[in-house]
Amino acid sequence: MKYWQPYIERQKPEYLQTNYPPVFAADMVVVIPCYNEKDLHITLQNLCECKTPEVKTLVAVIINSGVLSGEEVVLQNRKTYDEVIGFAAENNSDTLRFFPLIFANLPRKHAGVGLARKIGMDLAVEYFLNTQNPEGIIISLDADCTVSPNFLSGIFAAYRQTAGLCCTVQNFRHRVENNDPQLENAIRQYEQYIRYFSEMLRFVGFPYYYHTIGSAFSVSADAYVRVGGMGRQQGGEDFYFLQKVFALGKTARLDDIFVYPMARYSDRIPFGTGPALQKIIDEPDGQMKTYRFEAFAALKEFFDLRQSFFKQDTEFIRQKITQLHPAIVQFSEETGVLSEIEDCNQNSATLPAFEKRFFHHFNAFKIIKFLNFSHSTHFALDKLSSKTDIF
Repeated sequence: MKYWQPYIERQKPEYLQTNYPPVFAADMVVVIPCYNEKDLHITLQNLCECKTPEVKTLVAVIINSGVLSGEEVVLQNRKTYDEVIGFAAENNSDTLRFFPLIFANLPRKHAGVGLARKIGMDLAVEYFLNTQNPEGIIISLDADCTVSPNFLSGIFAAYRQTAGLCCTVQNFRHRVENNDPQLENAIRQYEQYIRYFSEMLRFVGFPYYYHTIGSAFSVSADAYVRVGGMGRQQGGEDFYFLQKVFALGKTARLDDIFVYPMARYSDRIPFGTGPALQKIIDEPDGQMKTYRFEAFAALKEFFDLRQSFFKQDTEFIRQKITQLHPAIVQFSEETGVLSEIEDCNQNSATLPAFEKRFFHHFNAFKIIKFLNFSHSTHFALDKLSSKTDIF
C-alpha cells in the first residue's frame, strides 16, 4: 500500500474532501455514478436482495452534474440524494450500507460518467487506505442496473479463490421496458456484436479478449492504483481503463454472474450502448454492420507468426510479413509495425517478455485501428446477422 498515498495526493483535492465512513470498514465498495436518474431505488433495492457475503459492502452513489447541466437535472440530483439518505436509513445493515455523495458544477471539459466513476473509485482507494485494507475490492456498477442474486457473493469469492486477481468481468444482458420491438432488436444485435468481437479477439490469439462494460467489472484497489486509476473520459472510460488492467495481471470472467443494464437511447456519451442503438435503428434494414471474419483471419496469421520474430533481424521479419494478406502488409508499412517489433526484440531478453511487449504495441486500440483501416481498403463491413453460428 506504500504507493497508494502518493496516488491519492496526486488527485484533485476538491473531489476528495468528503470521505466514505471509515467506521464501517468494508471489504468491497460498489461505485455507482448517478446523473439525473429517477429510478435509482430499483438498483439499490436489488442490491439489498443479493446474497450477501460474510464481509461488509459499502454502496457509494456518486450523484453528479456539470456546469452546463440544467436546473431540472440539478433538482433531480438533489431529490435523488435525499432518497438515498432515506433508503440508507431504512436498509443499512451490519454487512451492507448505502452512502450518497453529490458533486455539482463539474468542469465542462470532464463532466460525465468517467469523472464520476473516477471520483468514486479514488475515494474507495482512500477509504481502504484509511481502514488499512490492502485487499479491498472496487465494484463498478451503473444507476440503471439490476444484478443476479450472486452478484456480491460471487465477486468476493472470485478474489478469495484466485491469488493475485486484478479484475473480474461479469456477464450481461440488457433489460428492455415497454415491449419496444425495435429497441429489443437493436440491443440484442449490440449484445451479439460485443460477444462476437470478444470471441474474435480470442480467435486471433489476443490475450486480453474480455468485453469492457462499465457496469460489469470489478478491480482490486491495488491494481486500480498500479495502472494509474480511472480516466476522466466522457465516454469509453471503462474500455481505456480495463485495457491497462487486463495487461497488468489475472482477470476472471464470471459468466454465471449477471448485470442487467437498462437498454435505452442516450446522447450523454459520444459512443457506447446508447449511440450504438441509435445507429442500428438508423440503418435502412435495421441490421448492424460489423467487421468481416476475413479481417480477423488475416490478423490471426500475423499474430501466429509473433514467436518466429523473436531475436530475428528486420529483413527476416519483413519477408515474413510480405507473405501475409495485403491488408496486413499495407497496414504494417503505413503504421511502423516493423519498428515496433524491433523495439520488442531490443527490450526483451526472453520470449515471454517479447510477447508481452508485442501485445503492448499491438493492443486493443491497434487492433481496432487495423480493422478500421482494412475495412476502408480491403474489406466491406458485413451484416452481424450472418455471424450467429459463431456462438
